Amino acid sequence: MEIMSKNVIKGGEFLIRETLAQDIFIREEFTEEQNMMAKACQDFLEHEIYPNVLKIDGDPMLSEKYLEKAGEMGLLGVSIPEVYGGLGMNFVTSLLIADIIGSAGSFSTTYGAHTGIGMLPILYYGTEEQKLKYLPKLSAGEWKTCYCLTEPFAGSDANAGKTRAVLTEDGLHYKITGQKMWITNSGFADIFIVFAKIEDDKKLTAFIVEKSFGGITLNPEEHKLGIKGSSTRQVFFNECMVPVENMLSTRENGFKIAVNILNIGRIKLAAGVLGGCKLVTTYATKYASERIQFNVPIASFGAIKHKLAEMATRIYATESANYRAGQDIDLAIEALKLKGLSESEAKLKGTEQFSVECAMTKVHSSEVLGYVTDEGVQIYGGMGYSADAPMERAYRDARIARIYEGTNEINRLLAVDMLIKKALKGELDLIAPAMKVGQELMGPPSMETPDSGLFGPEKLALKNMKKAGLMIAGKALQDLQQKLENEQEILMNLADMLIEAYVAESTILRTEKLVGLRGEAACRQQINMAKVYFNHALDIVERSGRNAIISFTTGDVQKMLLMGLKRFTKYTPANVKELRREIADSMVQGEGYIF
Repeated sequence: MEIMSKNVIKGGEFLIRETLAQDIFIREEFTEEQNMMAKACQDFLEHEIYPNVLKIDGDPMLSEKYLEKAGEMGLLGVSIPEVYGGLGMNFVTSLLIADIIGSAGSFSTTYGAHTGIGMLPILYYGTEEQKLKYLPKLSAGEWKTCYCLTEPFAGSDANAGKTRAVLTEDGLHYKITGQKMWITNSGFADIFIVFAKIEDDKKLTAFIVEKSFGGITLNPEEHKLGIKGSSTRQVFFNECMVPVENMLSTRENGFKIAVNILNIGRIKLAAGVLGGCKLVTTYATKYASERIQFNVPIASFGAIKHKLAEMATRIYATESANYRAGQDIDLAIEALKLKGLSESEAKLKGTEQFSVECAMTKVHSSEVLGYVTDEGVQIYGGMGYSADAPMERAYRDARIARIYEGTNEINRLLAVDMLIKKALKGELDLIAPAMKVGQELMGPPSMETPDSGLFGPEKLALKNMKKAGLMIAGKALQDLQQKLENEQEILMNLADMLIEAYVAESTILRTEKLVGLRGEAACRQQINMAKVYFNHALDIVERSGRNAIISFTTGDVQKMLLMGLKRFTKYTPANVKELRREIADSMVQGEGYIF
């Protein structure tokens, strides 16, 4: 993908700035080189992972061998610069590979932990000596890595960790002592990214710890609901001697490292659910075509068509949002490099600028994965509950996605909190648009009519959908002020409004751009999916907005806001039942997810 020079959008600015279809990146625009990488990745899965999924689930230590094979193919260093043994490809390409790997079951977690939270702290925060020492071997799969942040009493509140680092008398080492839990890849890791507090510091410091340093012991493998083929153990450090030069970044910068790396991890996880979603949907489509009841395939029943079409529609929408956000991050990185930042600094800052989108896509994608696998089980019926069919494992594996990289509750709160902070810091002008919406609310209803374009009604409704969010957020801030941060139910309602506006807009813009490339006739089902998804998104916005309004208002103010919400969610939908049936029929004909 070529990064064009243009007025780069800011993170969160989608809420107040119109985005044109020509300004977003869509999956269909990947270059021949990127598609070749995707094919190589798919071939690796088909030859190495798919035939051995059950073996891997039975022995997590087998994942080490497959990481090594992925390293031999260059799949571990996609976003690592060539000087450190990687391929040096851009951010959105790393999302594409995460997308493909997402169908690899437990191995996708193993891969994601190694290439994301394991390697990226060294890439972005390491010294030149640290990068040259560790990244080539990690990119090649010679060494494996894990990320040691979570502790028994420090999950979402990472800074509450009790692991300590004590400087030795000679000043040459830190002795690290503490306990970490839920550590992916720990069973075979050579390198541990460890977070600890030095003396009485209030904030964490990060260290690169080699297993060869000693003082490290592991509990047996955890017995987990899903992703059984990923190694997950507790790790104990008992006066582990770490050379002072293995401090990562500066003292007390560990919490910032953790936050920024998790931003990247979130959007990579968002892309990483797509492969699994598509595979499950393809399995479900084929099963529905083959399963005969009442002398016909169950795929001919309206209830099954509804499920198949919704599964595909939500995948398509999720994909649209993820690659849009990925390109925006790439554009921000390029703009920052032009301003003189180093590549590592630009990547960190570029991703940090889109922390709102990273949180939103993580929430949305993980919940779509949950929806798709649940419906996959339902379509399979009794066989869906059997371990002899693929849905049982997919269903269990999917559940973790709403928990790791920050729970979805935490990410919903973060998305709104970060957006508000951007406004308060003057990075985004949300106040003026919110006030303008308030003034509009006091006047007569707008007589604006949709334009004559393909998505005229949806675009007008989308514009108003954003106004609904601004109206409620502005009033909540005005009435509750600092108390708003304690009103988590309201914040989560606002987050859902925010998420659905972003995903619905992304889906419409992608489809509009695709129609421009291929023509309307060739994009009939994508158009159908965009309309179906918009109807779904508007329902969520209306319900979430209503719940938020009645949570902090009463009397005339409440009536006024509810009337405003009704005004801003007015929309005449297409016959979504018929659109879904057409989408499902095309899936049956194409034998799976074909979009």
